[in-house]
Amino acid sequence: MHVAVITGASSGIGLATAKMFVEAGIAVVGVARDAGKLAAMERALAGGPAPVATLAVDVRDDDAPRRAVDLAVERFGRLDHLVNNAGIGSPKPVHETDDETLDYFLDVMLRSPFRFCREALRVLATPGTIVNVSSTYALLGGLRGGAYSAAKGGINALTTHLACQYGSTGIRTNAVAPGVVATPMTMGRMDDERFRRMNVDMTPSTRMGLAEDVAQAIFFLSSPASAWINGQVLAVDGGWSTTKFLTEEALSAERRPVTPDWSHSGRPRGEGAG
Repeated sequence: MHVAVITGASSGIGLATAKMFVEAGIAVVGVARDAGKLAAMERALAGGPAPVATLAVDVRDDDAPRRAVDLAVERFGRLDHLVNNAGIGSPKPVHETDDETLDYFLDVMLRSPFRFCREALRVLATPGTIVNVSSTYALLGGLRGGAYSAAKGGINALTTHLACQYGSTGIRTNAVAPGVVATPMTMGRMDDERFRRMNVDMTPSTRMGLAEDVAQAIFFLSSPASAWINGQVLAVDGGWSTTKFLTEEALSAERRPVTPDWSHSGRPRGEGAG
């Protein structure tokens, strides 16, 4: 029986991933801060094809990676998969971000995954997998990304390094970069018209993304079906990051006029040299 450690496992993408792993017969060590939510996860997954253990801890704690990995080995005898999913949302642009907020975002979404990877490498079986949860905001310049974009960009670089350094040992490392999906972290922001239009109106899909969509990608990258995939960042975003799509509503919206700027090159801004 394979064993996975999943951070941020009590809700959203982490919970959907834990459920998918358990249903596939993979034991799960779920890591999150909220003991009550973890208990609910255990109850929901009880009786499944594989067992579940939980650890209520802040992933920023110095001993969190060691405790999670040790729990996997002590309870289930091994560790085959690590999913670094824990994250936070609602970032601010750089000029609005103080040092405390910067440190918090980097600690949760870059320093913590780095340390969980380092600890997991100590015992990870071969073949084994690491999947880091990045973001489309690390692929494109997302508005208001700030420290969030910086942390997720670091995750992408960490992923490619791990793939290069440890791929020859049988440990594959990949990342998924979700767009905005329906999770407790994002649903409240859908009441913001600007946020909704920036995401929903620019995604060429007939529905909003679900946590299960991302979990499917994580599961695939953790499975033998992806055995020849290493060092990749897979966008799971309905096409948001790779298209110039706009809904009919957005295309027909009233636009402000654009005044040509002749001040630099003697031709309107954006006009080619041709």
